[in-house]
Amino acid sequence: MFQFLFKYPIAMFSRGEFVLLGSWPKWILLCLVAACAAGLAFLIHSRLKQAAPRVNIWRAGVIWLLQFAMAGLLLVLLWRPAIVIAELKPQQNIIAILLDDSRSMGITENGATREAQAVKALQNGVLAALNKNFQTRLYRLDSHLTQIPDLQEVREASAPATRIGDGLKQLATETSGLPIGAIVLLSDGADNSGGIDLDTISALRSRRIPVHAVGLGLERIPNDTEINDVVVAPRALADSRLSATITFHQAGYAGRKATLTARDGEKTLATREITLAGDGSIQTEGLLFNAGEAGAKALQFSIDPLPGEDNRANNSVTRLVNVESDKRRILYVEGEPRWEYKFIRRAEDDDRIVQVVSMLRTTENKIYRQGISDPKELADGFPTRAEDLFGYQAIIIGSVEAGYFTPAQQDLLRDFVDRRGGGLLFLGGRSALGDGVWGGSSVSDLLPVALPNKKDTFHRAPATAELTPAGADSTICRLVDDPDRNVERWKKLPYLMDYQETGTPKPGAAVLAEMKAGGHTMPLLITENYGRGRTAVLATGGTWRWQMSQPLGDTTHDMFWRQLLRWLVADTRGEIVASVPSQTLFDDGHVQLSAEVRDRGYQPAADAQVEAHVVGPSGISAMVEMSPVPETPGSYQAEWTAEKPGSYVAEVTAAQGGQEMGRDVVTFQRMDGVAENFHAEQNRELLERLASQTGGRYYRPEELSKLSEEIPFSEAGITVRETKELWNMPAVFILILLLRMSEWLLRRKWGIV
Repeated sequence: MFQFLFKYPIAMFSRGEFVLLGSWPKWILLCLVAACAAGLAFLIHSRLKQAAPRVNIWRAGVIWLLQFAMAGLLLVLLWRPAIVIAELKPQQNIIAILLDDSRSMGITENGATREAQAVKALQNGVLAALNKNFQTRLYRLDSHLTQIPDLQEVREASAPATRIGDGLKQLATETSGLPIGAIVLLSDGADNSGGIDLDTISALRSRRIPVHAVGLGLERIPNDTEINDVVVAPRALADSRLSATITFHQAGYAGRKATLTARDGEKTLATREITLAGDGSIQTEGLLFNAGEAGAKALQFSIDPLPGEDNRANNSVTRLVNVESDKRRILYVEGEPRWEYKFIRRAEDDDRIVQVVSMLRTTENKIYRQGISDPKELADGFPTRAEDLFGYQAIIIGSVEAGYFTPAQQDLLRDFVDRRGGGLLFLGGRSALGDGVWGGSSVSDLLPVALPNKKDTFHRAPATAELTPAGADSTICRLVDDPDRNVERWKKLPYLMDYQETGTPKPGAAVLAEMKAGGHTMPLLITENYGRGRTAVLATGGTWRWQMSQPLGDTTHDMFWRQLLRWLVADTRGEIVASVPSQTLFDDGHVQLSAEVRDRGYQPAADAQVEAHVVGPSGISAMVEMSPVPETPGSYQAEWTAEKPGSYVAEVTAAQGGQEMGRDVVTFQRMDGVAENFHAEQNRELLERLASQTGGRYYRPEELSKLSEEIPFSEAGITVRETKELWNMPAVFILILLLRMSEWLLRRKWGIV
């Protein structure tokens, strides 16, 4: 209908340039239009006076508008309006047709696969219409681009990956000397390469090649649940509790019950029943489980399939976790004998990973040491050298005043957290925190709170503990697996024997638990990341009542302290820290190995010899030399390719002067054909953005018949500029007729002759 009224396709008007072909200057047209408007207004106003009061002002205005529109249109037509547009020369340009052949195109919808729908759309006259005026080239697109002679060569959609950007870049490179007039992409928009980069878009735009995207597939799949992401720590200590945050969405099952499950091979680690939120909304749930024994583990997180789900492959994802069993040592400095000291040490007695080494001040100049590895350890008191202090992974400071530590030792505490990446926990006590003048010390910025500037902040009075929303989600405070029951469990804990005023939490700090005492609510447990490490304040010395006032065999006190101390040491790394950008490689084995190397004083080591020994499936073994990163001392990188799917372990070692500095292990896995199972709905946003950025258009399959009419209007390839006159469009004559008829009918109705 549009082309019948306006003579030309809509694409010509959107792409062309409007011009006036008349030889007279345009300013004359503007003057005539203005004069016409003024003259008609004067004439109608004069007649209005004679016809009053029969005609009101707004009716006269309508008549003026219709007459002015008629006169203005005729004046514009005298100046010969036209559209100038670049048009592809017939038979001299190539139209590249790219057909997505990946596994997601094999999804059946409305009785046919997406690929079959694409082929049918081309065979229904579209391909034949293009062949009348252009040369066409057919390509099959998956992880790369392959030219095919005809549609009979389209195989069953089974390729494990789609890389739209890479395919377009390959096409632009291979046809750099050919007149490509346009690209037609038939796809569901599923792309496994992270999107289409700017270089590809720039290459197409520099040649002015439009990409016309034809979107296949439903934009929302009914009756489907899909996991978007699972976030879990890539490293954990053996027998520690781990928390996984699972993000997912669903359609067709709102309000239904579903089951989240974590598995290690055939072993079920945890399950949890949840209620599904509204269709299409992103839902986030947590799952707690025990990390188990040491080793590299591929953990599977899933939502049990629901009735009617066609695509069940997107219900589960795998994450690698490297469970470590090496000893972690904590230095506990206590300023006075008290119950809290005794019960903290007792809580860690049976922990085979965490070892508490303590120094208890029994008199002014005497300390009592426990848990030491040799008689010389801590013999001279708190360490004065970085090499000695950095041998621990965390430090606990009990009821000890800041003045007990020399300025040099306070600087060491700062370096321990900031540079070494250790954990530091401050406890409440009569010589602790504000009463220990820690707020005025040189390490006050390590604290996650701004301490009150006063004395007598420690109170020997009862206080009750309660979790905050942040604490309800933290593994430190999880006494019961069920989140709601855990919050209630904290409310029923025995009261604390004492408490200490902590002041105001700093920006970035997390308050995990609060205490109520004397009609006031104050922070009890506060944590914060600082530099490479982490710090915390537990504003009491009275958690021992959680043991003494509970029934025999209750493990609440021991569980809380083990989780708190394991959090304190879990992320404290050694001199070598190995990493990869992502532990899961989808359909592409390229991986960047990185290592951060520090000496015994945890200063960046710029002259180390670093290498990675990679072991993978089917006996794969490789030694990869890692090179220093320019302008980043202590950082080393290497590029490597995992040729086969499966799990890989890379052990990174560093040496300096022929002496080994340390080693670390990082795990990753290559998974082929998995990404295509996710985001199975049409990615219309990507296709529309691609078309818009290149000057093309997005089509639905049923609109594809318009393609052959609109595709010639392109500035790519071999073009000729055409001038299309507009004065003889049927719409112009219809508009003239409507204007005259409207005026006549209104004048008759209102009695204006």
